[in-house]
Parts: sequence; structure tokens; C-alpha cells
Amino acid sequence: MTISRRRILQASGALLPALALGTEAQAGDRVLKVGYQKASVALSLLKAQGLLEKRLKPLGYGVSWAIFTSGPPILEALNDGAVDLAFTGEPPPIFAQAAGVPVVYAAATQPSPRSVAILVQPGSSVKTVADLRGKKVAVAKGSSANYLVVAAIRHAGLAWSDITPVYLQPSDGRVALQSGAVDAWAVWDPFEASAQVAGAKILTDGTGLMPNRAFYLSSHDFATQNAPALKAAIGAIQEIEAWEPKHVDQIATDLSKTIGVSPEILKVWFTRQKYGVEPVTPAIVADQQKIADTFAALHLIPRKIDVSQAVLG
Repeated sequence: MTISRRRILQASGALLPALALGTEAQAGDRVLKVGYQKASVALSLLKAQGLLEKRLKPLGYGVSWAIFTSGPPILEALNDGAVDLAFTGEPPPIFAQAAGVPVVYAAATQPSPRSVAILVQPGSSVKTVADLRGKKVAVAKGSSANYLVVAAIRHAGLAWSDITPVYLQPSDGRVALQSGAVDAWAVWDPFEASAQVAGAKILTDGTGLMPNRAFYLSSHDFATQNAPALKAAIGAIQEIEAWEPKHVDQIATDLSKTIGVSPEILKVWFTRQKYGVEPVTPAIVADQQKIADTFAALHLIPRKIDVSQAVLG
């Protein structure tokens, strides 16, 4: 990674966390390196059940897994060659593309606008988004929650300069909200559900403000040179996504053990989660372009981008 790209990604919070060390299962000379996070239910299930390894072994690939705190660090790892298949929300690939990272879209999830929200503490004087004027809002820069804050304050008639964003990763954001260091915290599930179960109040979620899709992403070189492996991986994800809605209770119990989140919290999350994976259509590209143009207008990314250039033909 060049210094300029690294500085831009660092500005978006893209610092590799200690949790980014994964395990590797060799099936041959090649390895698919997967970067995921707690919000990656399908990938977490594939890892726990060993299904991705089974799909890729006949193709001569092993699989390694690395867990991250949020999307931007995963895409820094993708740019460094430490990740081949990444899972993030909508903004991280936009920040990465603007930084010159050769990211490409492999597939998209269904929209889940309720799975990202701006939260406040019980008894807060902030009752509406308009009340955020002059307030501090914690959010991970370059994340789906970052765009929610942008869209929500604009919808409420505020300007970006009317609030003070405090750029924090999820664990630090929750501490900041609970301590009163910030007035609100924008975050995605399962962190949203965890805070909600603990008593935090939802000021607004993404309904009517953003699709809140997630994406499976790769690098241009890997996607073009390892197309069968990438296709097999997306096929495994589609299979597990189709299985998920019928096994919510089982998933909540099993996943709790692997990601350290209680079944109660996971069930809250799953009630608002939409399932299914689809190709990246022109309509999805248009949604991404709207987000990219918004970030460019606010100078949160260094230049305008054409999202369609990151979609393989």
C-alpha cells in the first residue's frame, strides 16, 4: 500500500486490529483468505460448519479466516493482500475505491435498514435527530453507520457542520455513550442490538434513509485470476443464507458460542435482518453511487468516484 492510500484508509478508521489474526486450513497450494466481522452471520456460520472448506477443497484451495472490528480495516487488509474475500457495509468499498484500492463487488445482501441505528442513553435530552444540533455523535468513520448519520441529519434539516462527529470503533463508541462523553452513538448490529438490550434507545434507524446492504468484495486481481474459487465461495454463502431464516433459534445458540454475543441479543438482531444474496445490479450500483456522491460532497472522501468501475463485467 502506498503512503497516500494508507493515510486515507487510516483517516477512515482502517487500522488493523489485534483480532485480525485467523486460522488456516490448507487443501492445496492456494488459500482463499476471508476477512469477516461479527455482523457477517453467513461467514461465521460457514466457518463454524466448515462448509466453505468443503466447497473449495475440490478446486485445490484451503481457507484462512481473520476477524475484524469493522469494514474499513478489512479493506485495508484486502489492499495489502492479506484478505481475498471481504464482508462490509456500503461505505467501506467507497472509501477504498476513492483511496485507489482495486476493490471489486462480488455480491450483495438484501437491504436491512433497521440493522443500523443512532442510539441515545435512557433519559437523554435528545429526542429527535434535530436535537443533535451542537451534539457529539460517536461513529466509525467510513462505516454504514457513518452514512446513516449523514443521511439522518440531512433529512432533519441539519448540516454536517451542525454536529461534532467523534470517530470511534464500536467498542469505544459504546463506552463513550455510556460515560456521557458523546450524546449519541451510531452503529450496526449486533452492536445495536446489544446496546438496545442494555437499555439504549433508538433515535432513528436506517428506514427511509439508506438501504443498508452489505457486500461481499474481492480484489480485482484475485477475482479475475481465481474466478472459480470466488464463484464457489459466493455459492456457499447463498446456500447458507437460504438456510438461515428457517433456523434462527439454532443459529442464535450456535453463533453465540463463536462470536461471544448472547442468544438474546442475536435474536433481537435477527428479527430485523433480511436474508439472501444477489448479483450487484445497476439499481444497487445507483444506490452506492448516491452514497459515494454524498461523501464526496462533504469531502469525507478525497475525490468523486464511479462505482460502476468496481463492478466486474
